[in-house]
Amino acid sequence: MSAAAALVISAGLSGCGSTTYFAGRTLPPSGLTNRVLIAIQNPSAYTSGALQFVDANYDIRFKYNSTNTSAQYSISGYSGNLPISIQNMPDEQLGAIYNSGSGVLSMINYATETAGSAVSGLNGLSSSVFVTRSQSYAFAASQASAGLTVVNRTTNSGYGLSLPGVYRVSVNDGGSVALAFVQNSNYVYYPRQLTAAETTNYSGGASTWPMGAVDCEPQNAPGWCLFQVLDPSSTKANPVPLKFDRPIKAVFSADGGTAYVLNCGPECGGTKASITQLPLAPLIFLHGQSSGTLPTQATLDTNTLAIPGGASNALVDSSTLYVVGQEYTGSSWGGNLTVVNLSTNKISVPAVSISDGAPGAISRMILADDDTLWIGMTKCTNGVRAANSLPYGCLTMFNTTTNAVTLMPYNGDATGIAAVTGLHKIYTAEGGQVYIYATGGSLAAGTAIDNQYVTVTGTAYDVAYMDGVSDGNNTVY
Repeated sequence: MSAAAALVISAGLSGCGSTTYFAGRTLPPSGLTNRVLIAIQNPSAYTSGALQFVDANYDIRFKYNSTNTSAQYSISGYSGNLPISIQNMPDEQLGAIYNSGSGVLSMINYATETAGSAVSGLNGLSSSVFVTRSQSYAFAASQASAGLTVVNRTTNSGYGLSLPGVYRVSVNDGGSVALAFVQNSNYVYYPRQLTAAETTNYSGGASTWPMGAVDCEPQNAPGWCLFQVLDPSSTKANPVPLKFDRPIKAVFSADGGTAYVLNCGPECGGTKASITQLPLAPLIFLHGQSSGTLPTQATLDTNTLAIPGGASNALVDSSTLYVVGQEYTGSSWGGNLTVVNLSTNKISVPAVSISDGAPGAISRMILADDDTLWIGMTKCTNGVRAANSLPYGCLTMFNTTTNAVTLMPYNGDATGIAAVTGLHKIYTAEGGQVYIYATGGSLAAGTAIDNQYVTVTGTAYDVAYMDGVSDGNNTVY
């Protein structure tokens, strides 16, 4: 079913008093079927964080035709501290909000528009954190705690696996593989859950751990081990780590079988930006489900594609990979988008200039209606465009059919993007405020839409379309 058709049907059902709408989802208390969630920092002198949502059909934060325009929609019971990101899971009618002021990952229920329980067991502040769509596991990279935290929410148990310098974690859509990345390192790590027999065998300390394990916790009866990705020629006495080039994160193939590791290269102090294919089967953390072997270094190098424009973030769309990065121009850094054909593992659209950003910073990316890809950057004022007195902005619109690039006006750092599919618009958080742009339809793509009734008090840091057709409607961080 197309997104537009789904919206028409959902609107009709809600008008008839139905308690469900698209895909059998529960009609929320607000009665809205097109909601955009806004993570707000410091909305008042007495509150450090809030979650409000707006009616994205009419672009208003209050009930349509209401005379009480001060009555705004919000997530009941939420009390987070400096919310910074929204992991959007519309299929599950859930969202996960990371609060950078407290290190808490808050779950919220889209169906009831209320806050749920926080994910317990996280170890302090996290630089990168994700919960699996099944809500069974959470993974967090914490530089402050020098480790990767694994939380098994089914058994209510948490494990802090030592990995100094860890700052990024990537989790596949199926929630079966997690990859960890260390700042200023050329290596990749992954956790694995242990069987009861393995717990017994590895309980004698580091000398009893399996090949490639860098930590197993708790050491007297380990439940999980953290492994380094090794060449299959390795032995326990002579481990041979597979070498990357400042890997920063991974995105995953549509079939779930491959991780595309982003080698940040020069942006992160390395040599050459590239994309490396890595098979997922040997990395599955669920015990008894991993299979096959990791590639050799030679095979890994063969499966590495140079991306001259930089590779610090990427988005997979079927057989196409959109890669974003920064390239040093001799005086400052310039943003680029490179399009890769995954069927041929070749660049189909060489680097095109987009918004500049901070080197090595994770940008924001999302696909929207009308064949548009939107990319948000931070620190675009420090890039090559601003340095040369050229027009600059932190938000870029890219047409995936014509390859046309539109640099949007500067409104501050672009920290969040939500694709309101079926309604030909996106919401953004830029410079701490909410903006709306048309993707096409009755308005020209890139046209600014009146945002006076969706602006917020405080700092808007992220946005998400709560009623997306699928979990694919999620900003890539």
